[in-house]
Amino acid sequence: MAFDLTHETTAALRDLLEESTSNIHNIPGAVICVVNKDGRLIFSGAAGKAGVDTDQEMTLSGVFWFASCSKLITSIACMQLVEKGLLRLDDADQLENLLPPLRDVKVLERADEGRLYLVDKKSRITLRMLLTHTAGFGYSAYSPDLRDWMIQEKSHTLDFAQPLIAQPGENWNYGFNIEWVSLAVEKVSGLRMSQYFQQHIFDPLDLKSMTLFPDIATQRKHLLKIAHRCPDGTLKDGLHFMQSTLDTLTPEAQDEAFQNGAGGCFGTASDYCAIIAVLLNDGTSPTTNARILQPSTVKEMFENHIPSFPNFARKGIPAAQPQHTFPIPELYPSQPHDKPQGWGLSFMLTLHPTSQGRGPFTGSWAGMCNSYWWADRSHGVGGFIGTQIVPFFDLKAVQLAEETERLVYSGQSLRTGFRLSAFGL
Repeated sequence: MAFDLTHETTAALRDLLEESTSNIHNIPGAVICVVNKDGRLIFSGAAGKAGVDTDQEMTLSGVFWFASCSKLITSIACMQLVEKGLLRLDDADQLENLLPPLRDVKVLERADEGRLYLVDKKSRITLRMLLTHTAGFGYSAYSPDLRDWMIQEKSHTLDFAQPLIAQPGENWNYGFNIEWVSLAVEKVSGLRMSQYFQQHIFDPLDLKSMTLFPDIATQRKHLLKIAHRCPDGTLKDGLHFMQSTLDTLTPEAQDEAFQNGAGGCFGTASDYCAIIAVLLNDGTSPTTNARILQPSTVKEMFENHIPSFPNFARKGIPAAQPQHTFPIPELYPSQPHDKPQGWGLSFMLTLHPTSQGRGPFTGSWAGMCNSYWWADRSHGVGGFIGTQIVPFFDLKAVQLAEETERLVYSGQSLRTGFRLSAFGL
């Protein structure tokens, strides 16, 4: 029997949305969508405004910048090509032939006196390492060393010439990995990422809102504003982080641009949930009947690929660039500390049932603007909680995501006061 929600639970979720967006400086607007294995949205709701300085209502038609929630879509594209034998997860020769700069990339180290310098890498990089964030790449928002190196070298955050911050295979570091995967997808498919997504994922699943380049005629009308949390806790609308992409209007300019499959997707919460439903249903859309992945591939994606790093997310992630992220003390400490944490092919795995109700081997991740997704294949349920607030790990948005899951699994009415135990707060 498919996972479903009681009337009391749906009412509690609507109350949660309304309460969370009742003050514009709490969360301006939010969307919650919950989907089951049958592809049915068992809850979908929106509340608040489409931005801080607008009277436009937040609706289910709101177009989110998914940021790193895009990584799931690129990993699906990658695994489609692995199924066809065009990409291989552990073939360093193939990856270096496709992406020659990976052959000679250096590793950044810091001397005791603080000086930054580069050394040779000891191991070669594989596609599996990129998908599991163990290749050694980082993001400057989360790595003080990489931040300082980029200042020193006057380098751009999305520069494919950036060095590693760890030796390949020796640690987990969230970073510039799926960007390389997107290039590999383009190389072997002969398609740009926007074309590949459309032909092999979006069209088969009948997703009308999903895109790397929102069009002016339809998607731009529903594009949500990005709210920036100020030091005093208030919010203000600011420049969109993807403004350069939004300004890339002609097909010729779009074809010349870097098409960021790791962080550049836009779309609605309900369309994102259609992708989650495919994973819950072993690779086949329960609504269009299109198979985009084999069951064995989905199973492999949800296996733990980093058993040698059982505490990878307990070390915390620093706020190297406070304008982009708040400090992240620990991810999912609701998993007992004597139990290992896990990582699938591009997303975190909670390997054991959580106090909020997740089943084992549930996949989840988030995007920079505090949007969160999860896919619990053991219970046949998942969802997307969408806001557009930066910096990442905004406490109000984390609060909304954590309480949403608790309500979905418990079926209990909304309680007074929120708890943040799943996110370590």
